[in-house]
Amino acid sequence: MEPANQTCISEFFLMGLTYAPELQPLIFNVFLLMYLITIMGNLLIILAVSIDSHLHTPMYFFLCNLSFTDICASTTTVPKLLLNIQAHDQSITYIGCLSQVCFILIFCVLESCLLTVMAYDRYVAICQPLRYTIIMNPFLCILSVLLSLVISTINALLHTLLVLPLSFCTEQDIPNFFCELGQVTKLACSDTFINIIIIYTATIIFSVIPLSGIIFSYFQIVSSILKIPSVGGRHKAFSTCGSHLSVVSLFYGTGLGVYMSSSVSNSSSSNVIASMMYSVVPQMLNPFIYSFRNKEIKGALRKIFLRLYVWV
Repeated sequence: MEPANQTCISEFFLMGLTYAPELQPLIFNVFLLMYLITIMGNLLIILAVSIDSHLHTPMYFFLCNLSFTDICASTTTVPKLLLNIQAHDQSITYIGCLSQVCFILIFCVLESCLLTVMAYDRYVAICQPLRYTIIMNPFLCILSVLLSLVISTINALLHTLLVLPLSFCTEQDIPNFFCELGQVTKLACSDTFINIIIIYTATIIFSVIPLSGIIFSYFQIVSSILKIPSVGGRHKAFSTCGSHLSVVSLFYGTGLGVYMSSSVSNSSSSNVIASMMYSVVPQMLNPFIYSFRNKEIKGALRKIFLRLYVWV
């Protein structure tokens, strides 16, 4: 048997943002600002819900978990990017790359599951209001979050374990600012047929099925709202769903943009922009969507700022 011409690499190079060296300081400042806004915005949402007893409801419990997931998702990619730009070193270790792949998958799938659970919560609140407290009890809420976390973790570990046996030859450049599963798989010089099948299967399971559930929930919600006789009642019902629907549109819209971008173009700049639109931008905008469109969140945040002002 002839020895295979393969080498065991110890690192990859994240080349997604190296095409414009003169713009590196600007890119650093932009991503740092976006990261700080993401952390502060989501922490404020968590703090507001934790402090205000009026927000201790299933809807805001899920919102807290969504905010925590957004913080974790952003922390998985942006700090390493900032460190690389500051050190003028685009390398990431093999273990570090696989860790990024794993955690990105965990938090993306977890966010998809949480958005689906939140849609079900709104469905029960509007379509079955008299049974809301019975159905959306604390046990079911906690179980839904834990089950979502377990499912997303198992999915991520499956993909990561399937990458471990792959052999990588001389190509080490990843045309992105973080390690994405599909791009890492493309660099392998061994057979990736099973990996690709699992990737497409998981994409269908964790995107098409949750999105179908959300669409079905909102179809039922809209049908129930249109039966409300008063205009004020319809407006109030729509307002309780507006923030969640906006977040769903942003999350799945950017995800669809990534898919279409990767299908149409293979350029590094397109990959970076598309990846940023689903891995950084939604996590930053979610707190603003919920705070601007939700009077209860705005009231809780106002109380926090007043307390801080008094203390200062």
